[in-house]
Amino acid sequence: MPEITVRPMTEAEFAGWQDDLARAYADEQVQSGNWAPGEALARAREAARRGSHRGGTHPGCCSSSGCGQAGSESGASGSPSSTRRGLRTRAFLYDIEVDEPHRGKGYGRALLTAAEEAARSRGVSALELNVFGGNATSIGLYESAGYIVVQQQMRTRLT
Repeated sequence: MPEITVRPMTEAEFAGWQDDLARAYADEQVQSGNWAPGEALARAREAARRGSHRGGTHPGCCSSSGCGQAGSESGASGSPSSTRRGLRTRAFLYDIEVDEPHRGKGYGRALLTAAEEAARSRGVSALELNVFGGNATSIGLYESAGYIVVQQQMRTRLT
């Protein structure tokens, strides 16, 4: 696994990352047949605004940027403050993104490990995430890191 340096995002970086995240989420929702293209971005931004994912420096938020070899940005990960769910404390991992030229080199795993360590240091006992069913690369990463499916939604087209 490559070595990375993880640091908190600045407010400007967080705003840009959140915008990129909303665009990617909107695209996934359109590709999945959940949202119409013309409404997807507005819906994604509204979902982010309503959610607990409201700012890079709010208490308990861990939004970070990972930097790899030669100072090149390798990606970004973020998880909000932990919450109680049943008998455990959990955090939610919103995104790991590795810039195209650095993919397939272990940076995703390094960022996932960093997110897990950050959550663990805050007393979190479980880290959760969502991944779209068509994202085989991410599913492979999470499964190889020991993540298990705890909820699954399936669909068939009836046209």
